[in-house]
Amino acid sequence: MKKIKNIFLAIGSLLLVSSCSDALDIVQPGEIYREDAFKTVTDLRNYLNGDIYSRVNNTEEIGFTTVFTDEVGIGPSNGGQDKELHRYQLNANSDEPAALWSTHYNVINRVNRLLEFANLVVTTTPTDIAAKNAVLAEARALRAYSYIQLVSFFSVDPANPNALGVILSTTPDRYDLFKDRPRVSNQLIYDLIESDFLFAEANLAVTATSYKFVTQKFIAAARARMYIYRKDYVKAKQYATLATGALSTPTTYNGMWADTSQGECIFAASRPSGGTWSNIGSTWYFNVTSATGGAFLDMGRNLFNLYNQFPNDVRTATWIDATALINPNYASDINYVSNDILPINKYPGKPSQQLRNDLKIFRNSEMVLILAECEVGSATPNLVAAATLVRSIRTARTFAAPAPALPVYATAQAAWADILLERRKELAYEGHRYLDIKRLAALAGNQGITRDNTDDDILDQPLTLSLSDYRFTLPIPQLEVAGNVNIQQNPGY
Repeated sequence: MKKIKNIFLAIGSLLLVSSCSDALDIVQPGEIYREDAFKTVTDLRNYLNGDIYSRVNNTEEIGFTTVFTDEVGIGPSNGGQDKELHRYQLNANSDEPAALWSTHYNVINRVNRLLEFANLVVTTTPTDIAAKNAVLAEARALRAYSYIQLVSFFSVDPANPNALGVILSTTPDRYDLFKDRPRVSNQLIYDLIESDFLFAEANLAVTATSYKFVTQKFIAAARARMYIYRKDYVKAKQYATLATGALSTPTTYNGMWADTSQGECIFAASRPSGGTWSNIGSTWYFNVTSATGGAFLDMGRNLFNLYNQFPNDVRTATWIDATALINPNYASDINYVSNDILPINKYPGKPSQQLRNDLKIFRNSEMVLILAECEVGSATPNLVAAATLVRSIRTARTFAAPAPALPVYATAQAAWADILLERRKELAYEGHRYLDIKRLAALAGNQGITRDNTDDDILDQPLTLSLSDYRFTLPIPQLEVAGNVNIQQNPGY
């Protein structure tokens, strides 16, 4: 009996194994395994172009920065949009840090997946090997860019290698929840970034020049930004010099923002007409970029006043829409929200689609301003060289006489202040102001957020934040904190 029982048990086990195997081996209709999906370099390229480049995005940085700092005021069509953030209500449950976190980890996760898929693609010819390495180079450069953005916004001190950074991920994960991975030091993040850029530099052809894809200039520009955030002025100068080119004339400058020409753009995340991703103009508008186009946010009054001092500056002439209602008595008008409308026109929309424009992530003017910082921050400061670089921006933006005068900086603090001022004017609505205040305001004589009282629809709201305020670092999103027992929240949250 024992022998018969054992036979039945053995048969039962075989049937169980067979049954489980059959269940696991079922292929559902339409199901494609990665072994089948990724067989050639072309498959890798299609995944990179279709599912990774389309997710490269600085919309969250732009939206958060414009509202939280001093680039926008409450517009006439506002029904409550962004008012809490505009009044400095920022916490771990806020949507903006979660969106920024998810956006960049989404890119990182897909790059990690691409790198894993690449192991399935066997290349033998020199042409295929070079093509495969080029795909990996572009992908790794995009991963590095996303990590630069994450460290910059979520580390208390991006310039400190030992400060707490973000989560290091080099394998496919759920991009919004890492379960048990801790944050690591900035240095470990920078080590990965450096490794990615070195690989990209070595494997990306110098003939790759399309500004909507990763190029050698993209890599140099990203490194310049990273090094200036780290206060490494020697390397920032080295890479900004490699990245920069001619500044746009007023004509090509306008064409760049309307997506009719490249202008001085080093890299733009493409947003073709009819695409599924959100429109950058919808950050401030419901319908179109005009005073009657559903502007729930418009240009901050102090920023407008800065532009308005220079009527021959192309930024003054075009970044405030022609439909603006400019009220010289706005400060004493009780209906200032509806009687002083300053529509933002930096993103005028494509000819074929309102509110939609490519996202200009790196431009030559940013590199010029980085070079100016390097002249002031170097071991042997050259304030005249810094002034010359700042004037080159102002000269390029001037379309009629008189030409801008050369600034004279009596002290390094004066130079920092003027660089911060020019960054505020030139890089407005590009996602820089929050980080610029965080890293430069103290050097510039504590020039932080400077709002006008009429930037809110309720007067006498707080107009600024102390530069030591914890909110100059974003909170780790609550979703990550709740699902990750090893995550450490930033101070103050």
